[in-house]
Amino acid sequence: MADRGIFLTFIDKLRQEFSFMRGNYLILIMSWILMDFAGELPGVYYSDYVIQLGGTATILGIIMLVSQLVLASVQFPGGFLADKYGRRWLISTLTFGVALSYIWYAIAPSWHFILIGAIIANFCLLYQPALLAIMMDSLSPERRGMGYSIINLIMSVATTPAPAVAIFLVTSFGPKGGMRIAYSVVTVFFLGAALLRIRLKESIKNPDKIRLGDVVKSYPNAVKEGISVWRHVPRTTLYLLFTSLLARFSFALTGLYFLVYAIYVLQIGGVPTPGLEPDPVIELAYIRWGLVMIALFITMIILAFPCGKLIDKVGRKIPILLSTVLMIPSILLFIYGNYTTLFIVMPLVGLSQLLAFSAFQALFADLVPQEKRGKAIGSMNFFTYIFVAFGALGGGILYDTVSPQSPFLLMIALVPPQLLLLLFFVHEPEKRES
Repeated sequence: MADRGIFLTFIDKLRQEFSFMRGNYLILIMSWILMDFAGELPGVYYSDYVIQLGGTATILGIIMLVSQLVLASVQFPGGFLADKYGRRWLISTLTFGVALSYIWYAIAPSWHFILIGAIIANFCLLYQPALLAIMMDSLSPERRGMGYSIINLIMSVATTPAPAVAIFLVTSFGPKGGMRIAYSVVTVFFLGAALLRIRLKESIKNPDKIRLGDVVKSYPNAVKEGISVWRHVPRTTLYLLFTSLLARFSFALTGLYFLVYAIYVLQIGGVPTPGLEPDPVIELAYIRWGLVMIALFITMIILAFPCGKLIDKVGRKIPILLSTVLMIPSILLFIYGNYTTLFIVMPLVGLSQLLAFSAFQALFADLVPQEKRGKAIGSMNFFTYIFVAFGALGGGILYDTVSPQSPFLLMIALVPPQLLLLLFFVHEPEKRES
């Protein structure tokens, strides 16, 4: 009987700990399971797919530049519409558009089709401020750290099998054929996620009735309110934004080029033979990179729950500081490492991202009132995507014209200013917003 009582007490504690996993939060988690698994299938080898289609590191940067500028351009209206007309309709409708955009990736005879698909997908991400806002609305202040860490956990669990499936696809059907199949799977799974999101419930009270004419005319007002929103939130939120912009810019410098660097500089599969299709060296490098990605996702699964507890227990600022410092040894070990050291480097990078994402989102929600979140998120995303766009382009140009190591070294050089902003200007609120 005593054992039964202990077991029931344990079950009750689990129910209490995860009581927030219901309603909109649960629907979004289920949709992300589909989207993250499918999205990671081609994501493992995306950079080299563009190169196989005639691109270069600079072309990768240009695709990112254009897609991020499109994404930035829809953030102000996205935030404005989310606060005025509600979150649900934007999310449920435009997820279908994102799904269909990946047809361009699947049929691409050259990198130009990738660019077209990226433009369509990022335009449809007009719903992004609404998505982030409805997630913040669905989590209580005392569960935010855990809530965002659970998101990371679920995403890591969903994506862990993806590299293994991607390895099978590219080794069975070749680098191009395997990627075309992968993008076809993305389209189907994203359509499934869009159907799930139809079941979302509106999270704001009394949204205005949607009028298409007003939606089109709202852009100037959306930009105005997106800029002015920073006067109505604590000043520390602005410094948190500056810190985030530096971090996102620095990661954009390198994010597209980890795989390219590993294949062509670290030569994790051997020395590639230009013009040879299929090149067994490239295929071996794909397999090895896929194994590294599996190690990365397993690490994130193991660490997601402890990171969430840490953020809720010690606060948001310390984990962000820790994540920033971790990037220095991680990047140095990557630049001057080899295939074996990648199994240390990439999990460290994953831990850094896990801490930064969960703690930043939790702190942002703590600082910004619910009725301002859509506009604040839209404004933040606008500036973020501008920085990411030019970071990616700058990284590609540095990679091609200076040296493959240069964007990674610049990323390290941007760590000290981030630490100074965090230490002296970013502060947690005494009372967290609901």
